[in-house]
Amino acid sequence: MSKTNETFTDRWPSTINPKILTFLKSKDFNKMTPVQAITIPLFLQHKDVCVEAITGSGKTLAFIVPILETLLKKYTSETRFDKYNVHSLIISPTRELAQQTYDIANEFIQFFDDQERFSCITFIGGTKHDYDIKQFQKHGGTIIIATPGRIEELLKIKTDSFNLVANLKSLEMLILDEADRLLDLGFLTSINMILEALPKQRRTGLFSATQTDELEKLIRAGLRNPVRITVKQTGSAADQRTPSTLKNFYMICEPNEKLNQLIHFINENRPAKIMIFLSTCACVQYFTSVLKHIFSSSKSTAIYAMHRKLRNKRTAVIEQFRSETSTATTSILLCTDIVARGIDLPDVDWVIQYDPPTTVVQFVHRCGRTARLGRLGNALLMLLPNEAAYVNFLLNSQKVPLVEMMPADINTIENVIPSVRQFSMNDKGVYDRSKQAFCSFVQAYAKHECSLLLRVKELDLCGVAEGAFALVTLPRMPELKNRDVSNFNENKLVNPNSIPYKDKSLAKKRQMEKDDPLKKLNKRIKTVAFSEQKEKNLKKRLKRLRREQVENERILGAEAERAENDKHIEDIGKEYSKLKRTRRLLRFNKIQKTKKKKNELELSDDEKLSDME
Repeated sequence: MSKTNETFTDRWPSTINPKILTFLKSKDFNKMTPVQAITIPLFLQHKDVCVEAITGSGKTLAFIVPILETLLKKYTSETRFDKYNVHSLIISPTRELAQQTYDIANEFIQFFDDQERFSCITFIGGTKHDYDIKQFQKHGGTIIIATPGRIEELLKIKTDSFNLVANLKSLEMLILDEADRLLDLGFLTSINMILEALPKQRRTGLFSATQTDELEKLIRAGLRNPVRITVKQTGSAADQRTPSTLKNFYMICEPNEKLNQLIHFINENRPAKIMIFLSTCACVQYFTSVLKHIFSSSKSTAIYAMHRKLRNKRTAVIEQFRSETSTATTSILLCTDIVARGIDLPDVDWVIQYDPPTTVVQFVHRCGRTARLGRLGNALLMLLPNEAAYVNFLLNSQKVPLVEMMPADINTIENVIPSVRQFSMNDKGVYDRSKQAFCSFVQAYAKHECSLLLRVKELDLCGVAEGAFALVTLPRMPELKNRDVSNFNENKLVNPNSIPYKDKSLAKKRQMEKDDPLKKLNKRIKTVAFSEQKEKNLKKRLKRLRREQVENERILGAEAERAENDKHIEDIGKEYSKLKRTRRLLRFNKIQKTKKKKNELELSDDEKLSDME
C-alpha cells in the first residue's frame, strides 16, 4: 500500500490500542497529521518533546492519544486502581481551551472505559475552590486539565481530605499547551511553582505555534533533553506561519467608509460562519449592539459576542457558535483575542480583523481559527491608508503573503452610518458604549507593538470616529487635543443628557449615581502617589529577578543571564532602598507634625478648670 493511501489504523496496528483506533475511525480521523505522526511515537518512547507547528495542525490529539495509550497499557490488567492518583496534567492558558481539551479527552474515556476506571476533571476557575475539591473527592482525577492560576491556588491547599501535591506524586505526563500564550499572559511564576510540586521523573510535552526567547528558558527549566519537533509546510509555503489552505486578503479603505464596507462584505458573503476580531472588550460590546440593530430584520442572522468580561458565560457562547452548522444562516461571532488561541470552531468560512492585532503573532493565531486540519478558509484584514505598510511587515516577519481585495464603490453600497447614529440617539446606553469603544480603541492603538508603522499621530481620528464607529459626538480625550476636528460631522442639536436609557435597570443605576455622586466615586480605584507606586513596581521587579536568578542557578550554561540579573538586582535594589528611606522619612515627619499640632490643641486640666470658672 502506498503512503498516500495509508490510514491512521494501518500505520499503528501494533502500538496503538485497538479501542483508541476504533474511536478515531468512528470520528473520521482516518489519517494522522504530520505533527501527530512524529510526536506520538516519541512520546510513547518516554521522550520529552518540544513541538512547534502551525495552528490547526492537530496538536491536541498529538498529546491526548499518548496519554490514553499509556493509561490503557498500564492499568488494563491492574485490579487495584486508585483514580485519585493523577497520571497526566494538561495546563492550558484559557478556560475555553481547557474546556475544549476536556471535551475531547472525556469523549475518548466514555467510549472505551466500561468499568469507569479513569476520570478526567477540570480546574479552570469561575467557581469556588470548594467546588473543585468536592469534584476531585467525588470523581478523582486520572487526567487533570487546568489553567495555571487555579491549579497553583489548589496546590497551596493542604487538608486531611485534600492534598493535591501528594496526589501528583504519581504523575507521569505533563503537557504545556499553547506554551507561548501561557508566558504572554504572565504565568511564568505560576508555572515555575507548579513544576516545583511535580515529580522530576516524568514525560513533558510543550506545544506551541510559535517559538520565543522566553519559551527557550521554560524549555531549559522544565524539560530534560527534549526532542525538538518543528512541522512546516512544503513547497512555496514552507516558511509560512499560516496553513497553506488559508487564503489571506487585505482591504485598504478610507476611515469614513470602514463600517459600511464591513456590512457590505457580510451581505455579499452570506450565508457564512464569520468571526470578527476587535481590539477591546468595549469594542465587542458596542459593535454587537450595532450589528444586532442592522440585521434586526434578518431572521437568518445570529450575532454572538465573546470577550473577557463575560466570565462564566463564555463557555455557553462558544458552544452556541460551535453548534451553528446550518448552511442557510449567517452566524457572526464578535470577539477579542481571548479566542485567538487553540479554540477549535469548525466550519468557519471567514475571519475578519476589523483592527490590526496588537502583536503580529496574534495575527497568525487569529487567522488560524479557520482552515483547520486541511480544510479551506479565508481571512480578511481591514486597514486604513496610513496602515498600508503593515502588509509588507507581516510578509517579512511572519512570512504571510496577503492578496489585496479592492473595497466596493462607496456610491453603490448602503450607508448604515445615519441608521447607527439614530440608534445611538435613541438609547443612551448605546451612546455611552460607542464613546467607550472609541476611547478604548485609540488607547489600544497607541500600545501597538508596531508603533513605528501604526502611529496614533497619523491616524485620522475624526474619520475613524465617524466612519468606523458612527459616533454622534466626539469624546473628550487627550489624543484629540490640538487636533483639527472640523471634519467631524457632529450633530450639534443633540443634547446627550436628554437621550433616554432603554434599559430600565441601567437608567435606575445612572439616576442613583446622579443623585448620590459618592456612589460613583466609591467605584473608582484609589489613586496612589507616584513615588509609592514606583516603589511597589520596583519591589515586584526585584522579586521577579530574584526568582529568575534561582531558576538560572539550576540551568547549566546560564552564566551570562546570572551576571546580567545580578547587575539588575543591584541597581534596582539601590533605587528601591532609596525610595523606601524617603517614604519612611516623610511618614516620620508627618507623624511628628501631627503630634505637635495635637499637643497645641490639647488643654491641661488646670486650663480646663480655668475655662469652666
